[in-house]
Amino acid sequence: MYSLSTCWNSHRHTDGRAMLREIRELGFEYAELSHGIRISLLPGILQAVDAGEIRISSLHNFCPLPLGADRASPNIFKFSSDDPRERASAWKHTLKTLQLAERVQAKLVVLHLGSVEMDGYTEKLIELAAAGKKDTPKYQKLCAEVLAKREARKERPLQAALELLSRLVDEAKPRGIKLGIENREAIEELPFDTDLTLVFREFRDPTVVYWHDTGHAQIKHNLGLIDHTMLLAALADRLHGFHIHDVIFPARDHRPPGVGSIDFAALKPWVKPEHLKVFELSPSLSAEEARAGIEHLKAIWGEP
Repeated sequence: MYSLSTCWNSHRHTDGRAMLREIRELGFEYAELSHGIRISLLPGILQAVDAGEIRISSLHNFCPLPLGADRASPNIFKFSSDDPRERASAWKHTLKTLQLAERVQAKLVVLHLGSVEMDGYTEKLIELAAAGKKDTPKYQKLCAEVLAKREARKERPLQAALELLSRLVDEAKPRGIKLGIENREAIEELPFDTDLTLVFREFRDPTVVYWHDTGHAQIKHNLGLIDHTMLLAALADRLHGFHIHDVIFPARDHRPPGVGSIDFAALKPWVKPEHLKVFELSPSLSAEEARAGIEHLKAIWGEP
């Protein structure tokens, strides 16, 4: 099943029904409600869904946008925060996402689990890689520094995030909604790629699934931190679906497939018909650019 995320077009619509019609006109029977959905878009969204004009494949937390947020804010409240008030807000607004998912009969919510406090390292590595310095001693030293520092700082925030996730399983499971744990693009974000298998070992309940973001994995691959295909292969048994977008080296993501550095053919062995495949494209792309990328990917991965 293919779907298109509203991150591509929600910003330019004031009517949720018109937003979803634009996605339907691109040939999609399904849409993902992304983390930029303003409350004002909900009436039109519900009208379109109730009229059978389109189906909702999934939601990306937090959806709808929390009051006071004026742009897509998936990390506005961190599951991993030391502040109990922030974790309470993360819980509250994730429950609202689950309630909306149930209302529109979506079967999956994509989650971010938070981060450790180490700002700036991802940007520094990207700058060095863009300058052609990935093979320099300076780059290697910075990589070793950041990996050691994040490992030393992860225990408390990761435990806080997993405790909240455990409570969410009890809310999602009766609703028949999967919780998709997404691989992240920033080095400080949780879970670390090296910890994903451990997370799924702890959460054996099939409510918790792996959500593979092709762009995030490719950024880490481009920075020399992981091997993209090896990460996907290692988590294939818990894989439920994809956010699909390309990356222009080293880290310009949400590009249409075919214009960047991702070898989508190399990922194909782990793509199954039952997987949910959501295009997550930049709002800067025209309909023609989006359509070309969609057609490129489908020519490689096939239908449905």
